Amino acid sequence: MAEAKIGIIGGSGLYKMEALKDIQEVRVETPFGSPSDAIILGTLEGTRVAFLARHGRHHTLMPTELPFRANIYAMKSLGVEYIISASAVGSLQEQVKPLDMVIPDQFIDRTRDRVSTFFGEGIIAHVSFGEPICTTLAQILGDAIESLHLEGITLHRGGTYVCMEGPAFSTQAESNLYRSWGGTIIGMTNLQEAKLAREAEIAYATLAMSTDYDCWHPDHDSVTVEMVIQNLHKNAENAQRVIQESVKRLSQSYPPSKAHDALKYAIITPPAQFPAATKQKLELLLKKYL
Repeated sequence: MAEAKIGIIGGSGLYKMEALKDIQEVRVETPFGSPSDAIILGTLEGTRVAFLARHGRHHTLMPTELPFRANIYAMKSLGVEYIISASAVGSLQEQVKPLDMVIPDQFIDRTRDRVSTFFGEGIIAHVSFGEPICTTLAQILGDAIESLHLEGITLHRGGTYVCMEGPAFSTQAESNLYRSWGGTIIGMTNLQEAKLAREAEIAYATLAMSTDYDCWHPDHDSVTVEMVIQNLHKNAENAQRVIQESVKRLSQSYPPSKAHDALKYAIITPPAQFPAATKQKLELLLKKYL
């Protein structure tokens, strides 16, 4: 049964907003295990939304440990068609100041130890990922941010998110390498979410919030953990306002997205050759095409 068309992935602070009503927790089990935490269903601006604390509500999961497949599969099982992913990032470019917001439109994958697909075990699919972010959803998100006139914050539409393994941050040599590649921001989580959301035919966009300049910056040594934590809290307050406005705008039209048909020509294995166990495991994703 569909519960929510809009999903939000981010810090646990996002579902503590006062505007969220009729809250209930749901525990969703998936063929890929349990998500990071219970999913919080609530009504925001008259619209049902599903919130998930990416690292668990007490931040107990490091990036490599995140159950990415379970998280996206759980959202899909609740009827989610759009995901807004709020994330703290480091800035790789001078013009992206701490507290600025970036809606990236590209990714570079520097992860090593993660599964980034639902497929395999006898059913193969190759989704198109040239444009990894849903341009329609990114436009709505950007327009929402601009309408709020957030004090002291610049919005950057577009940019490249370098997704690193972590949990340690980059060396200076790595940071400068990513800058030379044209990287705009650096984080540890969003690439897998974007790939899996595409396979699940969910429109996906990232709300990236800069907490600091990465270690390439000459002033980086003066950045303290305390400053970063302060910026995280400010970002969380701003993110709540952005999420609320974005949900309001998105729910007015629920625009179509190319992501919604991503599997149409992507499944290579003939259905007659689907192993029964894998077919059952992926039924939620495949049923539209069977």
